[in-house]
Order: sequence, then C-alpha cells, then structure tokens
Amino acid sequence: MSTAVPQQPEQVEPSAPRPRRALVTGASSGIGAATVRRLRAEGWDVVALARRADRLAALAEETGAEAFVADITLAEDIERLAAYLGATGGLDAVVNNAGGALGLEPVADADLELWRRMYELNVLGTLRVTQAVLPLLRASGAGDILIVTSTAAHGAYEGGAGYTGVKHAERMLTQTLRWELVGEPLRVIEISPGNVATEEFSLVRFDGDAEKAAKVYEGYLPLVADDIADTITWTLTRPAHVNVDLLIVRPRAQAHNTKIARTGV
Repeated sequence: MSTAVPQQPEQVEPSAPRPRRALVTGASSGIGAATVRRLRAEGWDVVALARRADRLAALAEETGAEAFVADITLAEDIERLAAYLGATGGLDAVVNNAGGALGLEPVADADLELWRRMYELNVLGTLRVTQAVLPLLRASGAGDILIVTSTAAHGAYEGGAGYTGVKHAERMLTQTLRWELVGEPLRVIEISPGNVATEEFSLVRFDGDAEKAAKVYEGYLPLVADDIADTITWTLTRPAHVNVDLLIVRPRAQAHNTKIARTGV
C-alpha cells in the first residue's frame, strides 16, 4: 500500500516594498533639480514639476524622474496635478521648493507688482500645492510636507522687505500646519537656506543683470544647490517618528542675512 507524499506549498517570495514617491516643485533648475537628482539616487520615484518643459524633459531623461509641466500659481494646473498623482500611485512626500525673489528696492520705492508676484509664487503657490496633495499624503500613512523657505524667513534686511515678507508668511504657513496636523502620521519640515549660488536665483532677482548677481557671491564660498538637496534628502530619509522641524543652513562665512565675511576663499 503506497503512501502519498504531501505536496509542499509553493514558496512565495515577499514582494519588495515600493519606492517612496515625492513631488518636487521648481524642479527645472537650482535646488529643485538637485533634489530630484538626489532623491532618484536614493531610489525614490520622483515627479518633477516646473513650467519649462524643455528643462524638465532633459532632467527626466537624465534621472528617470517623471516630468509634469505646470505653473503653481494656476489653480487649474494644480487640479490637473492632483488628479494625475492620484491616478498614478499616490504620493509620499512633497518638496515645496518653487519660489524666488524679485528686486532689492527700499520700501519707499517698492514695485507693487513684483511684491504681488512674489506672494503668488512663494506663499499662495505653496499653499495651493500643499492643499491639493494633502489627501494623498494622508492616504500614504506616513507623508512628508517639506517647505523650502529661506533665512529671509527669520530676519529682515534693507531692500528685502518684499522677499522677507513672503518668506515670513511661508514660514508661518509651515509652523501653523505642523500644529494643525499634530497626531496624524504626517511630518512638516522647514529648510531655510542662506546664500546659495545657483544659476538663476540672483540673476532673476536683478532682472538678468549678471554683474549684480555675481557680486552677491564674491569673496567667500557660498552654498551650492546640492548642499541643500543633500539636507532635504537627509530629513526625508529619517525614521518616520523623527521630525526635523527646522533646519537653517548657511555658508560658514555667513552669520546672518547681511553679515558675511568676504575675506576671500
């Protein structure tokens, strides 16, 4: 009489956890592009958002990131973004990096239109993106909202009232949001860079005047975009129970917004 040998159950290999997915705004240059590169190098899926399709396409080809062309000051673009993210796998983190400074005039000579454009981009743009992706971050079970402000969010300087004003507002958005979300599995992180030499920040501020832009970084070693991208990536890769509320990152030669030791490099 033969005895049947019981079949061993087939061994099923556990599936690998999916990579975390981040949205990076202002991704076509500077800190945004550097952050896309860093996160991709760490194995993240990344949606790179900016207005300039040609630059995004080149970055996507270089890094394997997804390119999404949008203007964060336009509600219809951000509605389209939220729908796309929801339909393609959701979201684990947003890096609100898009922003910028326009002009360096004293208050008496301030250009109201430039102030309005800065507020639309730095404050309302950040608010619009954050509101749109918050349901997706909640659904992820461990979401991160990272906002890149500036040392301008922590102090004033002559000629900077427009930019320091919008960055202070962005900082208050960040801090208030953290308090409002406490108890949820969400982290709210603020990164405040000092002087960072990128290809466009000061050039845009001075309306394309390359000589003025270069003088901002003369006589000392400023930060570069990858320094901030490294910081951003470090905060996002801490254990989920660790929240880096605020990180101020300056070049060694800079003590505060206008106190810089220009003694050579």
